[in-house]
Amino acid sequence: MAPIPGSGLAKGLAVTLRTMTKKSHTAQYPDAQPDLPPRTRGVIGLFEENCTVCMLCARECPDWCIYIDSHKETIPAAAPGGRERSRNVLDRFAIDFALCMYCGICIEVCPFDALFWSPEFEYAETDIHELTHERDKLREWMWTVPEPPALDPGAEEPKEIAAARKAAEKLAATQAAEAAEADRDRAPGADRAAGPGTPPAAPGTGEPQPPTEGGTA
Repeated sequence: MAPIPGSGLAKGLAVTLRTMTKKSHTAQYPDAQPDLPPRTRGVIGLFEENCTVCMLCARECPDWCIYIDSHKETIPAAAPGGRERSRNVLDRFAIDFALCMYCGICIEVCPFDALFWSPEFEYAETDIHELTHERDKLREWMWTVPEPPALDPGAEEPKEIAAARKAAEKLAATQAAEAAEADRDRAPGADRAAGPGTPPAAPGTGEPQPPTEGGTA
């Protein structure tokens, strides 16, 4: 069916008339802060203690805006005759937010949970060079990272927790079976420990049987 001439114009005018009667709402920023979603991508915080200088974040960054410098440090042997170990020590960790496109790949690929999203977005600068945040500045953003949301009660149990729970249940069942077997092994020894002169217990009573005529039990 062919459209009626002028129907599109009529629909547009109808939308305009409906919106004209509604009161507009203007957010009075910065006096009124916006209510941001919990997963807002504002700025990236660095938890330096978890960083092992694996360089995954810098290699996977599409913009190459992550700069990492480090050096190796030798750790003496813990015991005599042991081998010395070497570890990477972080010297510099910086992110250039003038180049960052906020894709979040660096946070996703970090295997040690050293990078986190913070909802803070008020870090504009008059000089573009100030948008390169060094590790001290990135550490300050960590205190603005919100707590992770609570798990959905109806969600499936994580496989790591499920495996640990099954292992704990198996270990508890094994220990219970061993304890029951040990109790059964100790039960016959209780009668022998009473001595040769003690008459055996009466069936079903647990008390010694009285001696019969002739002095025998």
